[in-house]
Amino acid sequence: MLHALSPVQSPLLAARAGAVTRHGFFTREGGVSEGLYTGLNVGLGSRDVPQKVAENRARVAAWFGADIDHLATVHQVHSPRAVTVDAGNATERPEADALVTATPGIVLGVLSADCGPILFCDPQSRVIGAAHAGWKGALTGVLESTIDAMVAIGAERSKIVACLGPSISAAHYEVGAEFVARFLEADSANSGFFTPSIKEGHFMFDLPAYTLTRLRRDGVQAESLGDCTYGDPARFFSYRRTTHAGEPDYGRQISAISLKEA
Repeated sequence: MLHALSPVQSPLLAARAGAVTRHGFFTREGGVSEGLYTGLNVGLGSRDVPQKVAENRARVAAWFGADIDHLATVHQVHSPRAVTVDAGNATERPEADALVTATPGIVLGVLSADCGPILFCDPQSRVIGAAHAGWKGALTGVLESTIDAMVAIGAERSKIVACLGPSISAAHYEVGAEFVARFLEADSANSGFFTPSIKEGHFMFDLPAYTLTRLRRDGVQAESLGDCTYGDPARFFSYRRTTHAGEPDYGRQISAISLKEA
């Protein structure tokens, strides 16, 4: 069953960092969860059967050739906080939304179900990172915090490459005027990430474009896979799709990266 896992690969990360890292933006495929959570649900905060979630997480770790104790994730709270992980604290799950490490063998993972998962690497300095960026995290600086944390342990900003994985697209992300006002208050140039909705007083928000702009503005080379979580229910969990369908809960997919041994 481990071979049934089918993570999406970033062409940029594969080309620039494939010699020193392994990475994957995992889909629903290859897991043991059932019902609303069918597939590879890794969400500890979901109401899925805990033993099934644990098995799914173990399968992700095994895909990297690691055991579950080397899969590092955080208790995500839509914050700008990034934490540095090593062998001593990989299982702690602090409240944060990004992780960085220079320790080989640790698998950095972030969970998502519409928010943007971003994987980072400076292949020359052998420093990696992973961030969870919904609108709030992106707006308040989680991307920049991740990059700063990587630099603090030896990365060079200009050498970092990053990829935004499956997230909700502008076609499915409708927001109200108060949401737009929050972004315009932060920077009037943010108006370019909103287009009018067919619903009066509402707008469609391009979170992937906003994320890429923030990454590139901070000096890293970045790409997006372009996969929409909302529009592909067979492959991805989606909080907003679940909400629109009136379902009681939803699963979470994982995006992860690990340094190979030198």
